[in-house]
This record gives sequence, C-alpha cells and structure tokens, in this order.
Amino acid sequence: MDAKLSRHIFDTTQVPAPDRFGLWLDMIADSPAPLRVRTAHADDFVARAEFVELGALRLVRYHYPAVDCVRTRKLIQRSDPDYYCLALTLSGTGVAEQEGQQSTCRPGEFTFYDCSRPHEVSHHGLAHGREHASSVVAFIPYDALPLPQGRLAALFAGRMPGTEGIGALLADYLVRLSAHPEQYRVADAERLAGIGLDLASTMLGRHLVAEDTVPTEVRRRALLAQIQSHIRQHLGESTLSPQVIADAHHISVRSLHRLFEAEETTVAAYVRDQRLERCRRDLADPALRDQPVQVIAGRWGFRDKAHFSRVFRAALQETPMAYRARHLEQARIVNTPASAVNSQRTY
Repeated sequence: MDAKLSRHIFDTTQVPAPDRFGLWLDMIADSPAPLRVRTAHADDFVARAEFVELGALRLVRYHYPAVDCVRTRKLIQRSDPDYYCLALTLSGTGVAEQEGQQSTCRPGEFTFYDCSRPHEVSHHGLAHGREHASSVVAFIPYDALPLPQGRLAALFAGRMPGTEGIGALLADYLVRLSAHPEQYRVADAERLAGIGLDLASTMLGRHLVAEDTVPTEVRRRALLAQIQSHIRQHLGESTLSPQVIADAHHISVRSLHRLFEAEETTVAAYVRDQRLERCRRDLADPALRDQPVQVIAGRWGFRDKAHFSRVFRAALQETPMAYRARHLEQARIVNTPASAVNSQRTY
C-alpha cells in the first residue's frame, strides 16, 4: 500500500496552562526564521501548529491567540535562512510590515515577505482579540521561486487577494493540502510541491505586473492546474466540452489541446476519467446504495445510461452494477463485528 503524506502536529494543550507559551516560544526558536513574540495570553496560550513537508516546500497551518511578532537583525544574524514566506490569512486580521511597506490582510488574502530581512507581523482574532486567529504559511526557498530576487522587494508586506483567479486556486491548494495531507501519497510530494510553486510564482508574477518574468513552462503548468480545477468543479455539466473549457479561460481550443498533450492525455480523456472516478467513489459508498446507477452517472455528467455503461466497462472491465455489488459487499464484511462473523460460522 502506498504511504500517505503525514503532518507533524504541535499542540500546546499537551502541557499545563502556565507552560504553554514557553513551549510555543521553544517551537518558534527552532523554526527556520525565529521571531520575538508578544501576546496578552501568555498565562494560557492555547495554540496549534500543523507541519506538512513537501520537499522544497514547507506548509504550516497555525491556530493561535492574538500575537505580535518581530524578526530583528540580531535574530537574522543567528539564523539567516534563504526563505520567502507566503502567508494566507484564514481568520482574524493580519498586519505585515517590511522594507517600509505595510498591509492589513483579512481572511482570504495573502501577504509575502523575505525571512532574511527584518519584518513585523501581527495577527489578531475578531472580538477585540478574544477569538483565535488562523493562517496557512508556505516557506519557499529562494532558489525554488523562478523570479528575479531584486524585483520581489516590491511585493514585500503587500496584500494579494486569494478569492479570484490564480490566487483563489493557490488558496484552495494550501487550505486543502494542509488540512488533509493524508489524502495524498508520499510519492506525490515533489509533484505537489511543484504545483504549489508554479501557482505561487504565477500569482506573484502577475502582481509584479511582469508576468513575462515567470518562465514559460511555469506559466503553462499553472494554467493547466487552473483548467483542471475548473473541469473538476463542472463535471456535472453535460455541456462541458473543449470549446466551453477554452472559452472559460480565454484561450483557443488548439491551445487547450496543446496543454494536455504534454500530460500524455487529451482534454476529453481527462474529463471522462474525472467523471468515472467520481462515479466509482459514489457507487462504492454504502450511504448511496439506494441511489440508482443512472442517477449517480447523471450527477457526474453522463446523461445516457447505455453510454455510461460502455465507458465504465471499457475502463474497469466490469459493469457499474457488478462494481457496486463487489465494493458494497467488501464494505459490509469490513464493518461487520468479528463476533457477528464468528456466530455465522459452521463448526
């Protein structure tokens, strides 16, 4: 069985209340970019950090009371990592300041800064700081970001939306991957990191108003990821076609086909495979055992029952009904208590 990605969880509630803030400070001191941290909740600092390692990319999902942090020149001299930090605010209000620039980020907005330069970061929850704040942070090595370092200073402590276009796709990627890394395989870690870096590079390049500084291949992969996400969101629409997909992304159908050629598949095959995957999942779900096969097929864009059966059988070498019966029987056996199984045996 393929090994799944895992996350390392750091939770201050594992120690008594008076020790929690000190434990958090120890964790921050061991991070790639230590900070000086102040808080009004030092007497009982209930906080959590979840780490996901993806090769060159490190993701950290934070949940904490209100904090005010500063990275000084002295701290940089002790630990001077070649990292950028891309932070997505999930809840509360974040304020970042670096190189004379400052921005205030609301939920769904990004900020970006250089860990090797002095900066200040504050993050407070709502209700005057009484509620916890949360964020997802990506630590990106300098050499993993294919953009001119000298140009990026214009973005430090800036604010970028994560609710539209590439920003929305990147935000969704960070949130999903940091929340459920177990849904992915260890073998896919490098590829997942590559997708995240492509999306981050493209978003940053667009905010530099210099997308031409982003390598062509990076832009291609980012556009492909955006199109694949669009397809997955519209699988239930029977009208989903190469022309409809191309129009939604303001490119020609020919350009769309070229994008998928490098993936050794076609647009139509990708749509079909994604639809089949959703149908397989629903057919094997005991909670949906009473739903007719035709209803499940129609939900994912297969409007013709006969066509769906042919496509399903060609891909999986069995009919949808046989596939469903086999998987529901396996689920029944797995969920049957051992005592019940033993009571049915003949001795």
